[in-house]
Amino acid sequence: KQGATVTVVNVGGTETEPTLRKALAIGADDAIRVNTNPADGFLVAKELAAVVKNGGYDLVLAGKESADYNGQMVPGMLASLTDFNFINGCVAMEVEGTSVTAKREIDGGNQTVTTNLPLVVGGQKGIVEEKDLRIPNMRGIMMARKKPLQVLEPTGAAASTSISSFEKPVPKGAVKLVDADNLDELINLLHNEAKVI
Repeated sequence: KQGATVTVVNVGGTETEPTLRKALAIGADDAIRVNTNPADGFLVAKELAAVVKNGGYDLVLAGKESADYNGQMVPGMLASLTDFNFINGCVAMEVEGTSVTAKREIDGGNQTVTTNLPLVVGGQKGIVEEKDLRIPNMRGIMMARKKPLQVLEPTGAAASTSISSFEKPVPKGAVKLVDADNLDELINLLHNEAKVI
């Protein structure tokens, strides 16, 4: 709609290149991979900020959270590091020139906000309508092989967090089955064990 150029950027190793090639196959113009292990959100945000600043981008579309660590921190930190405006939880967006109107999901409903480019958007399900979702076809896959995938060396940003422990939730107790005719036992269990009545 805007006649823009779309660049996909990833911080990760060579194992992430098939995902970048898939993005190229469905229409991205070029791709950049920052060659480092995405150890934490701050490191990823620092590396992406360097790419955004050097590339002169004015709109960054990111996910609300990552699929690996679910940290929900990279888009906000990226906006801060680049001094861009920031909208998180975005489910719809319209760009007119340098003005952006976005709808974001909040508790109990939706909120419509307006802002200007440059902008970082933390998008979530709904930002792209189902009818606009694409899957790569053979022509796109073949063309993606000719599109540039640039590999950049990292800026040297260091991870600022580390995982000190990981615990699974305590497993729930075994299910107690109560005979349908034994209502007194059911009431006793609900009252004394479950403490719901």
